[in-house]
Amino acid sequence: MYFNDEHILFRETVRQFIAKEVIPNANTWEAERHIPKEILKKMGDMGYLGLLFPEEYGGSKADFWFSVVFLEEIARSYMGGFSTMISVHTYMAINHIFKAGSEELKQKYLIPAIAGEKLAALGITEPDAGSDVAAIRTTARKEGDEFVINGSKTFISNGFYGDFITLACKTETPVDTASAGVAGISLIVVDLDAEGVTKTKLNKMGWHSSDTAEIKFDEVRVPVSNLIGYENGGFYYLMESLQIERLVAAVMAVAGAELALEETLKYLHEREAFGKKIAKFQAIRHKIAEIATEIEMSKHFVYNTCQMFSEGKVVVKECSMAKLYTAELAKRVTDTCLQFFGGYGFIEDYPICRMYRDVRVGTIAGGTSEIMKEIIAKIVIDEVKYSKVY
Repeated sequence: MYFNDEHILFRETVRQFIAKEVIPNANTWEAERHIPKEILKKMGDMGYLGLLFPEEYGGSKADFWFSVVFLEEIARSYMGGFSTMISVHTYMAINHIFKAGSEELKQKYLIPAIAGEKLAALGITEPDAGSDVAAIRTTARKEGDEFVINGSKTFISNGFYGDFITLACKTETPVDTASAGVAGISLIVVDLDAEGVTKTKLNKMGWHSSDTAEIKFDEVRVPVSNLIGYENGGFYYLMESLQIERLVAAVMAVAGAELALEETLKYLHEREAFGKKIAKFQAIRHKIAEIATEIEMSKHFVYNTCQMFSEGKVVVKECSMAKLYTAELAKRVTDTCLQFFGGYGFIEDYPICRMYRDVRVGTIAGGTSEIMKEIIAKIVIDEVKYSKVY
């Protein structure tokens, strides 16, 4: 219904690439807690990082289903950290530069990012401001033809090894972080090697291969031309981009749940107990039937939402529902699958162990399940309406 022959061929190509260039390195990258940037360049050379973007910037302007295929395949890398690194870079951090950035910013940051020559991060969350974006305290005051940035961000994917960050700041003048609210937020591109930037790598429960950082900005100076779009318009850019961010998360959550089920089915057909394969025990069979049904139903809801998104519809409700349900589902499926491995599920040599660690953050990152429920409630109960920003 959704994928044509070109999509199917593309899936085979991406799967082969992941099998050759990524999966063999998974254990090393996880142990070293670092993904070499060479893989980003290889993906750029293959055109994987520019699926959404026009050819003039090095992209291919492919339809959104190519992105769905790509996201599903990187979610099969056995590393939540790897899929996070790539998805944040491609679908979150540089999307704003393409949508609202100047031609100067596109030449300086978008083109090398699509080519895999620069790694991008998105900086929203702060130590005292997570889902409440309006409460951020990082400030950018204007001095002549520069912004001077002060503040801190945390839980920033690609923040330690990244080259630049799309940063949410308060730019209301005079700066008043208590009252500026949503109207005082702007997006500014900042080089992560700029003077005054201090990065601290965080030690995480999962996503070991990717880097997540706390970043401090102390009188960091950037050109005013690094502003993305309109000054004080950043909050609205962020709110619209959250649709694709949550849809991306949902696509990868379903693919990850499918992978966990596949790994478990292999084990069930190999492992014996009481003289027969454990795949023959009714309690296990029925539980597998339940989660397989939920995965299939979730996949089709996500695909339907992708179709609506590709048609340009405002799908805040559907994306929030998809992210809420699939993140919770992936967590539940992986927990159930690990149980069937018994003690082996607790051993790092088995991929299900890493999947279990990595999947836990799915109900937190990109908006917690509780926030998703509140967004859905506002739309369904309070009849809140959303419209396009870009």
